[in-house]
Amino acid sequence: MKILGQVAFLLLLGGIWCQNNRNVKASGKSTKKSGGNQGGDAAQTSPVADLTPGSTRGSGSPGNTRGAGDTAEAGGDGAARARAARPQADDMRLHFLKNTQVTCNDRTAAGFYLKEFRGSRRWLLFLEGGWCCYSKETCDSRYQNIRRLMSSSAWPQTKRGTGILSSQAEENPHWYNANIVFIPYCSSDVWSGTGLAPTPPVRPRQGKEKERDRNSNTTEYTFMGSLIIREVIKDLIPKGIKQAKVVMLSGTSAGGTGVLLNIERVASQLVQLGAEAQVRGLVDSGWFLESKQQTSPNCPETVSCSPEDAIKIGLRLWNGVVPDRCRQLYKKGEEWQCFFGHKLYSTLTSPLFVVQWLFDEEQLRVENIYMGGQSLSEEQWQYIRNLGTELKNSLRDVTAVFAPSCLSHTMITKSNWMSFQVRGTSLARALHCWDRNLEAIRNNKTPAKGCPFHLVDTCQWPQCNPTCPALVDQATHQELTLLQMLVAMGLDLQKLGLDPQGETDSLASMVSNGG
Repeated sequence: MKILGQVAFLLLLGGIWCQNNRNVKASGKSTKKSGGNQGGDAAQTSPVADLTPGSTRGSGSPGNTRGAGDTAEAGGDGAARARAARPQADDMRLHFLKNTQVTCNDRTAAGFYLKEFRGSRRWLLFLEGGWCCYSKETCDSRYQNIRRLMSSSAWPQTKRGTGILSSQAEENPHWYNANIVFIPYCSSDVWSGTGLAPTPPVRPRQGKEKERDRNSNTTEYTFMGSLIIREVIKDLIPKGIKQAKVVMLSGTSAGGTGVLLNIERVASQLVQLGAEAQVRGLVDSGWFLESKQQTSPNCPETVSCSPEDAIKIGLRLWNGVVPDRCRQLYKKGEEWQCFFGHKLYSTLTSPLFVVQWLFDEEQLRVENIYMGGQSLSEEQWQYIRNLGTELKNSLRDVTAVFAPSCLSHTMITKSNWMSFQVRGTSLARALHCWDRNLEAIRNNKTPAKGCPFHLVDTCQWPQCNPTCPALVDQATHQELTLLQMLVAMGLDLQKLGLDPQGETDSLASMVSNGG
């Protein structure tokens, strides 16, 4: 009987894999991959396709940084790739800021990409992700390895959005007809910076000058993320943002955290401009938990700082700001805590929708856990199991949330974003339900019933939701079930207490109801 139970257990997990595989094939080939310890998403594709002939997508790791910003899929078939070879009417076009004093890290012009939809009073502003740098050493490394996150020198003239940034109704049924604004991340400050670096503008160094800079404790970069958002909104006034009905500030990973940090400031700015828009926030994969790692005694002399230490140090370098109501909760020097959504959320007055994988790959990388890329200890597996529970608990009081029990990072800019579901409801529908609910409340009407927007998976296992993105073995690039991956990473399933007989019923339920 025990052998039969084990066979049944593995067959059910195989069923989860088959369902994952079908979902992936139905929505375009999955590009989800786990990165190395240089920080994940900066090494993956941007949430928009660069279309300028001769341009290349920024790729490669962000140097010695952790938990970098946002990922997305370009998606599409051969015909889509052919269309991407030339600019089209649905492309977003580059606009540099009119205020030339607000710049990227290297003092090149900051800017934004805009796709207007004439007559629309709905605006979707998107903050790109990409973690941060917090010292001269980490910023120099970032500038050398992933310059597109610090400079506009190689930005293409046009981009085409994917997922919720797409202007195609079939890919983005509820927001395709909005004015879409993509704000590239080039400030390396989690969108919090408000000031100049302590040294005057200088050109890139060479030779002996560069060696002299290495021996200096100062940095020659500027950090103006929060100011960039402010200037973008100013530049959108002639485009009609003052007449907006809804402005949704969205972002992935560090960009999602940027939404948390800036949404109240954006709402206040629009009120001062005389706009009557309701400002909403959409946070994708920017809801992080504090690291379990012990603080490195050498931080910041090394690149082994925990995210908390990186932000503590960075806040001083960036002249960073956090929302006033959150800042008042903490004494001076403790403002870094406002970068964590579960501590900041209750202080916000603007409506907020949180999208968060319960087993976020970047949260795992902070703990030096790389699924599919290295061996896994029993303690690390236990951390993974506990992470899902901790994230669920942190989201308990969030009004609008979509949290599948999957191993992944970012969702809203993936071309197959509508394929992910929690209890039979897709993210696109959950956002639409949230939108309808807010409009009903705004117009003093009774919200519609049977249209859910608080969706958190109840199953306990990673990948127990059959719509999860597929897991990929980094050595073979083959798709694996969770158990296959755990075995490949050196775990003894019986030693872990994975009892096939005890798990069979619950796994069958997971497969049938999507968590």
